[in-house]
Amino acid sequence: MTEPTVNHQFRLAARPMGMPKASDWNQTTEPVREPSDGEIVVRTIYLSLDPAMRGWMNEGKSYIRPVGIGEVMRAGGIGEVIASKSPRFAVGDVVSGAIGVQQYWIGAADNREAGLFKVDPKMAPLPKFLNALGMPGMTAYFGLLEVGMPKAGETVVVSGAAGAVGQTVGQVAKHRGCRVVGIAGGQDKCRFVVEELGFDACIDYKSGSVKDGLKAHCPDGVDVYFDNVGGDILDAVLTRINMKARIIICGAISQYNNTTPVKGPSNYLSLLVNRARMEGIVVFDYAARYPEAVAEMAKWMREGSFRSREDIVQGLDKFPEALNMLFEGKNFGKLVLQVAPEPATA
Repeated sequence: MTEPTVNHQFRLAARPMGMPKASDWNQTTEPVREPSDGEIVVRTIYLSLDPAMRGWMNEGKSYIRPVGIGEVMRAGGIGEVIASKSPRFAVGDVVSGAIGVQQYWIGAADNREAGLFKVDPKMAPLPKFLNALGMPGMTAYFGLLEVGMPKAGETVVVSGAAGAVGQTVGQVAKHRGCRVVGIAGGQDKCRFVVEELGFDACIDYKSGSVKDGLKAHCPDGVDVYFDNVGGDILDAVLTRINMKARIIICGAISQYNNTTPVKGPSNYLSLLVNRARMEGIVVFDYAARYPEAVAEMAKWMREGSFRSREDIVQGLDKFPEALNMLFEGKNFGKLVLQVAPEPATA
């Protein structure tokens, strides 16, 4: 290898109480070793920063094992193969997978936890593979279509509408002939959601009552609600759902850094009254079907009928502050950390 031989990493030092802080991380270095048979070395280019990472830092049973104390922080990313002793990937290939918060990933090419797969830089700009063509987009696509099952003419509401998952949910729903109302924080985000993404309306939760906004923009009620935030906003939507409504539980970012018990929905009896259902979405359940979602959304991108926005922060050293942007509402679009320049082939 002709690349640098030192790997800079962020390792989990402690389980956070509330918002992650500097002392919850250790910055470490270790040599970049030569790969063994069946292994590859990946130079990290972009890392995906996602609200789910906060949950991975907690101890306890979940849909995925927690990151261990002392382990490199789990993160999805995109990188370039710079050394290979595996027939699966060649030097120069661009791959995506759980490569962690570090400059280099080294391991077996078929490592199941990393889940590496090759991406085609000619299909779309690389950050898109961490947004609409990556885990957030897959979550939105399958969560909406398989769990929400929207029908043309129905009203779909999505919270976190300007975020990575929300922006895709709304556009997929529009492609299925639905009326789409977003919920986002701030006039700029609401304007983006309506004017650039094509939502029918957007409620600014920072400047007014979500309940009032739902009454104004969902006069016929809510058929499908895609929930990314939980808390008071979920409660407000539950007061407006229609008979046989479907609520998709994707995330609850308003609750992730609580130091008190998580606030559950107080209006849950609306599910009973309206014979509605609430169901969770874990994107990994649909892994075998990712290619069909990527193909459809990439086609929409080429046609100009689908957009995605990325908020890119520069530098691995910015990781702790960048991650907290998610919980402070400071990112505008899918939050991505750029670790190294893109290869010339991209």
